Amino acid sequence: MSEQPDTADFERARHNMIEQQIRPWDVLDQRVLDVLMQTPREDFVPTQYRSTLAFSDISLPLEHGQVMMPPRLEGRLLQSLAIQPGDRILEIGTGSGYLTACLARLGRQVLSVDLHPDFKYAAERKLEQHGITNVELRTEDAAAGWDAEQGFDVIAVTGSLPLLHRGFHDALAVGGRLFVIVGEPPVMEAMLITRVAADQWASESLFDTSIPPLENAPRIENFDF
Repeated sequence: MSEQPDTADFERARHNMIEQQIRPWDVLDQRVLDVLMQTPREDFVPTQYRSTLAFSDISLPLEHGQVMMPPRLEGRLLQSLAIQPGDRILEIGTGSGYLTACLARLGRQVLSVDLHPDFKYAAERKLEQHGITNVELRTEDAAAGWDAEQGFDVIAVTGSLPLLHRGFHDALAVGGRLFVIVGEPPVMEAMLITRVAADQWASESLFDTSIPPLENAPRIENFDF
């Protein structure tokens, strides 16, 4: 029977993850790097991957066909959003709860929603275990947008959208930032959308990537002629 990694092993692996994967992908914001170093990713990955793949540069499978993003993608997402300590954050897709924890440590308050109750309950336990209390978790289908509350400084959409729709734009405060990955496999576009005025948004293309779509996300209709 193989020995399980100890705390020092995890710390070394986390350091290597940051220095060999995340920093080389131009994630240089020290607050983001500190949060990634302080948040135990191994406690959020599925149990079968904890001792072997917790820090690997791959997407880790979750239930319901979802994934944990590769660490470098999580780092770029966090850096792109330029989260400030007073920010109010909406996360679409709780998943493992790891990114939720990172968002909570960077901002003031996080509302995280997911379609699947088991993701919500597992994330609740993990966040509680790590003393993270500034998160509200809900079971909701938000793939088509969010209009329950407005005025978010940050919105992070953790699954891709085949079609960029405006379902999240109006939930941003003026100056608020939306991170979203748009398109269909094999190549999708990560975008940062900023609300620059009450009726004006600016879009910036960040990089190409590919992750599974949010369930029930609107798609481009194909017509047969």
